[in-house]
This record gives sequence, C-alpha cells and structure tokens, in this order.
Amino acid sequence: MEIPTANSKGPPGGRDSDALKPLRRQMITASRVGAEAPRPTWGGRLDFILASVGYAVGLGNVWRFPYLCYSSGGGAFMVPYLTMVILCGIPLLFMEFSIGQYTRLGPVHALAKICPLLKGVGVATVVISFVFSTYYNVLMSWALYYLFHSFGSTLPWKSCNNTWNEVGNCSSGFPGNGTHLQSASQQFFDHRVLQKTKGIEESGGVHWELFGYLILSWVIVYLCIFKGVKSTGKVVYFTAVFPYFILIALLINNVQLPGAVNGILYFVTPVWGKLFEVKVWLNAAAQVFNSVGIAFGSMISMASYNKFNNNILRDSLIVSFTNSFTSLLAGFVIFSAIGYMAHIHNLPVENIATDGPGLVFVVYPEVLSTMPVFQLWAPLFFFMLLCLGLDSQFATVEVAITFIKDEFGPQVLRFLKREELLTLVMCSIGFLLGIPHVTKGGIYVFQLMDHYTAVVSLMFLAFFEVVAVCWIFGVPRLSSIVKRMQGNNPNIYFRVCWLLLSPLLVLCILISSIVYYTPAHYGEYSYPGWAEAVGWCVSLVSIIWIPLGAIQEIKRHKGSLLQRLKTAMIPTIDLDADGSLPEKQNLENPELETTFTLVA
Repeated sequence: MEIPTANSKGPPGGRDSDALKPLRRQMITASRVGAEAPRPTWGGRLDFILASVGYAVGLGNVWRFPYLCYSSGGGAFMVPYLTMVILCGIPLLFMEFSIGQYTRLGPVHALAKICPLLKGVGVATVVISFVFSTYYNVLMSWALYYLFHSFGSTLPWKSCNNTWNEVGNCSSGFPGNGTHLQSASQQFFDHRVLQKTKGIEESGGVHWELFGYLILSWVIVYLCIFKGVKSTGKVVYFTAVFPYFILIALLINNVQLPGAVNGILYFVTPVWGKLFEVKVWLNAAAQVFNSVGIAFGSMISMASYNKFNNNILRDSLIVSFTNSFTSLLAGFVIFSAIGYMAHIHNLPVENIATDGPGLVFVVYPEVLSTMPVFQLWAPLFFFMLLCLGLDSQFATVEVAITFIKDEFGPQVLRFLKREELLTLVMCSIGFLLGIPHVTKGGIYVFQLMDHYTAVVSLMFLAFFEVVAVCWIFGVPRLSSIVKRMQGNNPNIYFRVCWLLLSPLLVLCILISSIVYYTPAHYGEYSYPGWAEAVGWCVSLVSIIWIPLGAIQEIKRHKGSLLQRLKTAMIPTIDLDADGSLPEKQNLENPELETTFTLVA
C-alpha cells in the first residue's frame, strides 16, 4: 500500500472541506484504537537527557579525544573542534531530535516519511548501528576481564614474571622508542587478554574466557533494556552519572602526582601552525560526528519516545555541552597520568601517549599499577569504562528494536507474545555475530570492522541524511515542525546551519575522508587483500540500502524519470499535526483513512 502524499486527490467532488477534517481525524484515531498499543514515553525529562548524554559520552571521549587534541596542536585543536561543535554538532543533533520527536518513529520510518526518495538512509542507519553493537560490546568484555583481574593483592600486568610474558622481550615499565622491548602491560593485553595471533589469517580458535565475558556483557545489556525506555530510563541515572564521580576523583588524585603538570601542559599547549593542516580540521569534524552520534539513528530513536512538546532545543545544548566538557575532563585525567609515567621512567610524554584501545587497556593500566592505593583506583577505573560503554550500547541496540516494533510490531508480538522476547532475540543475534571478535585473532577482526563501519560508512550515511532533511525536505518544513512542537521557529543560527553550513561541512568531511583514505591496519600489521575486500563488503552492507531504496521508490511511481523523481521527493509527513496522533500522516482522501501501512 502506498503512503498517501501531499498531492493525494480527494473524492470526485473535490477536496474535503476544512469542516470535515476534525471528523476525519476522529475516524482515523478510532480506527487505530486497539490496533496497536500507544507508543511508550520516557518516565521523565531527565530520563531522556541522561540516556542521550550516556550515548554521546562513550569510550571515544576517554581514548580518542585526548590523543587527537595532543597530536593535533594541543590547545589550538580546540579552535577547529569547537567550530565543528557549533556549526555541525549542535544543529544536526537538534535536527535529529526534531525528526524523532515529531514523527514518534524510529529512523527508518521517520526518514521514509520526510524524504521517500532517500528512505534507504533510515535502513542504513539501523544496519550500521546494529553492526556497530556487535563489536562494540567486545570492548565491554575486555573491560570486564580487567575489572575481575584487578582485585588481587598485585595487578597481573605489573611484572614480567608471568607465564604469558616473553621474558627476554619484557620491560616492567615503558621501554620508550627505539627498542625491541615491550611493557609488561602490553604483553598482558596481547598474550593474556587477547592471546593474539600473528594476523587475521590465523583465527586460533575461540578464547573461552573472553567468550564467557562476552556472554556476561550481553546479559547485562539485556537486563538493562528488556523493558524498553522504562528500564533504560532508570538505569542511566547510574551509568550516565557515575563516570563523572570517578573522572573527577581520578583528576584530583592525578594532579598531586609528580610530573602530572608536565603531562597536562603537553595536552593543552597550543601549536598554532597545526591550524593550517587540513587533517586537523578533518579530525575535529570526525570526532564531533562520531562522539555526538549523528547518522547512527540512535538519537532519532530515543527522541521518538519523547512527549510531543518536550524542549529538544534545551536537550540538544545540554547533550552537546556535556559531551565536550567530558572530553576535556578525560583529557586532563589521561594526560596528568601520562605525565606522571613520563616522570617515573624519565621519558618524553610522546613516547607514552597513544591512540585507541591501547590508551585505556595498556597505558592507563600501567599507570594504575604504580599509583598509591591501586587496589581502589584500578577496579573503579574499569567499572567506569564499563558504564561508559554500556550507555552507548543501549542506544545502538535500541535502534534495531525500535525499527522492528515500528515495522513488524503486531506480527512479531503475535509470534513472540512479549516485547521482552524480541529484545532477547536481538541480543542473542548480536552475541553470535560478536563471537569472531573473541577468537585469538579477534583483535584484527575488531579493528577491520571498526575502520570500515565507524570511519568509511558513517560519512556516506551522514551526508545523505543531511541532504534528505536539510535540502530535499527543506529548512522551511523543518522549521515548521519545530514550531509545532516548541511554539517558535528556530532562530537564524539554526536555519543558516541547516541550509548551508552543516551540509557543506559534511560534504567536506566526506571528500576529505576519501582523499586521505588509508587502508585499515593494526599497529604495524597490514591486512591482506581479501580482508580489505571483506571490509568494503561490511561498508556496503549499510551503504547499499541508499541506492536500493531510491530505485524502489522511483519504480513505484508512474511518468517520466523526472516526474518520478519529483514525486519521490514529496514528504508524506503531516505538517499540521498537533501531537494527538501516535503517528502523523498527510491524508486528503477519506477512503484511505484506515490504511496506515508503512512502506519502508
């Protein structure tokens, strides 16, 4: 069944009169009573804010931002970073919140109603979020591994006197550059936690201990989300707030350590010449996009459970500010500790600072092992990592669950009987797809998936989402739905960003990511050609839905290609909605008032 469009014609006698519209709305509402349960909403405004903050603030704030800031000009990096936050991050977050809250639908159905031609973008966001969730939870299994191994009288990664150490190649500290030695912490991560093989060609079989922790991590995720927003909204009161207590406590402890000030100075000292490097601006934009979570569909899904008149402008500012503040706070915590390690081992800070998982699973564990009262700080730090990761994981899994409930709700519930079973099925599928990451060659699979999902695919999805909403749907219509919810049009700042600045910035990011593209690698290991091909296939799993959706939509209509394109770009969203209906449709034909089948 086709969705009625703004051009739908009325009965033979002409269009309905305005007097009939209230009656038609009552008939529509009556036809839907009992057909499907009303959409649940967050228990309170704070539930949504904390869930959004928890999703935006993740492990990337701890391991990626501090290193990017240090390597991209120190304090000077804040210029491109804050520029991207203001011109891209805040406006696009406000845009996604508006779409989700107004339509009260997940990303697939919301984008299909806003721009039918690019409805495949919505499907792509669901796919990329679910793929992301399958390997992101592996990080939780690593955090659990370290957490349960940090309660002993000594930390197992402190010395070289263990069965997993290569004694002739091990150093109880940071050996620095220009040497073949590895730190004990590095060998613990490589040979004990990962049991790493030489490459992706050698799977080495399942690492059963990590397998058990992966099961545990998915059980935790399930218990936190199985009741939908009602349970997630309560869990985030702890998981979103607790990390701040630990970060502040660690900062207070770290700044008192010798050498901490030198580490902080390395972190914030501006190198103004870096501002003339294109890659620095690209790094800033990519950090904002990945951290805020634009184009993953999660923000649209979470906003869809809001009440119609919730103040999303306020929420957008709170989430964006909190995300940036957390990144800076984590930077001070990490680099004060790195300065301390540099002081102990009499090494330059740059010999210790590193990027990615190595920062929180190699460098910081080594720092913790030398701290006073490490028995307290080590468990707290890894529990903090677990909380940071869980918040992001909740949202990515919820995207897929929201899509299934929106599209196949009645059919699925007839088969599974309860929504809790649907969540269990999705978590089980995510767990099964995550098993390759807990083999002994799993780190190579993890790095490959992350590179081609969070780097390559995301920029394509973000660009087409912005085109669909800001240019095809249009800023006037977007402003109209904001006014319906908030009572006022968005100010000139948002309208200019949506119309010009944000789309152009996203386009520049996409072009730059293509120009500066580098194949995936893990340390000095380069992937074979067949693995690169698999990586591109992973990217296409999400991207392919964009052209497929466009082709399917064009074929549905009649006329010349140009006429079909014009018709496919007409939104089906009701711009006169008042929030009274669970879903908004733009209906002009009373004969269609009971047909609400959504075509994704």
